[in-house]
Amino acid sequence: MNIRQLGRTDLRVTDICLGTMQFGWTADEKTSFEVMDAYVEAGGNFIDTADIYSNWAPGNPGGVSEEIVGRWMRARGNRDKLVIATKLRGRMWDGPDGEGLGRAHIERAVEDSLRRLQVETIDLYQTHWPDEDVAIEETLAVFGELIAAGKVRHVGASNYNATQLADAINAGGQNARARYVALQPHYSLVHRNEYEEEMARLCEREGLGVIPYSPLGGGFLTGKYRRGGPLPKSARARMIMERATDQAFDVVEALDDVSRARGTSPAAVALAWLLARPAVTAPIIGANSVEQLRELLPASDLRLSPEEISRLDRLSAGM
Repeated sequence: MNIRQLGRTDLRVTDICLGTMQFGWTADEKTSFEVMDAYVEAGGNFIDTADIYSNWAPGNPGGVSEEIVGRWMRARGNRDKLVIATKLRGRMWDGPDGEGLGRAHIERAVEDSLRRLQVETIDLYQTHWPDEDVAIEETLAVFGELIAAGKVRHVGASNYNATQLADAINAGGQNARARYVALQPHYSLVHRNEYEEEMARLCEREGLGVIPYSPLGGGFLTGKYRRGGPLPKSARARMIMERATDQAFDVVEALDDVSRARGTSPAAVALAWLLARPAVTAPIIGANSVEQLRELLPASDLRLSPEEISRLDRLSAGM
């Protein structure tokens, strides 16, 4: 995999980020260890998680993904070779401070994440989504204290709209310690407008690193979903197919054509398209097995031609 600088920070990360939402949910701990081992063996160094992962699963209170990542790093002794990102904002305990971006929640949430990850410092600490009940100045003030204390290196945001992101950047100031340095948006060939209409220009202008989540449209762009074909074996398959349009299937067919010509997978082509976008540093991929992971990693070295990019741009326009 190739190394890129995350925005204007000193963080140098591989251009494919390993997401861990499925760890402790659809992938057990043994499988999660195998996936992380394979990712690192392929040259990967950028792992993203969140404190709530995956508290929607039966018997999962949240924090399980962070714990698995922490136990794996301790077992492998490789913390110094990795860039670790996690997120906060969701409800993690009962009471008025059990969620949000206020001081009390952040101060407890960061200590819990550090403990579960078994690290002294979180490289990129991200707000999972905004908190309209708390002034951004309060959030950034606490983040600045965490950075000064060495508990966090950099901070970023996820699921902000352009106005919220601009307000946060302006509140932080250009040289402030706690200025947001990265954005984690929902962005893929079949979900473009939300990011591209306003946030893309803002991220480019402000020098933010962009690490898109759901870069394969929840699995729609992997080649498993076909126009008129049977549903794949996936818990999300029916929901994904209900949202599929003729335009989306046109994109899938174009990915098929390019992947056949390039001798790779449709998913790798979809990721390579993202890697060619301005400001994008590293799409976040998820894998329930080593086999799934290996289908995606070739995207790092895949350079699409201007003609291939133009075709995918045209077919996915307006989505």
